[in-house]
Amino acid sequence: MMDFLLQPVPQAVIWTAVFVVLIVIGIYIVKRFRDQIDEDMPGPNEHISFFREIYDEGDITETEFRTIKTVLSEQLEGTLSDPDEES
Repeated sequence: MMDFLLQPVPQAVIWTAVFVVLIVIGIYIVKRFRDQIDEDMPGPNEHISFFREIYDEGDITETEFRTIKTVLSEQLEGTLSDPDEES
């Protein structure tokens, strides 16, 4: 039996199977961490609140705040109109 496993064809099959298993494990790990990273990202509402605080402190101008608010409002409308993106 051991002589059979030392031949090139069975070794190729074994190493291919090991390689496929490692790829599947890697994909699982990447998806799991990617989902956790997506959950940790603040949404447009949190960003607007953050920039409102910066504006109230006087670190950005009213024009800059309005520009940021416009961009974030568009993103917020996009996430509300496409609920499939949230899953």
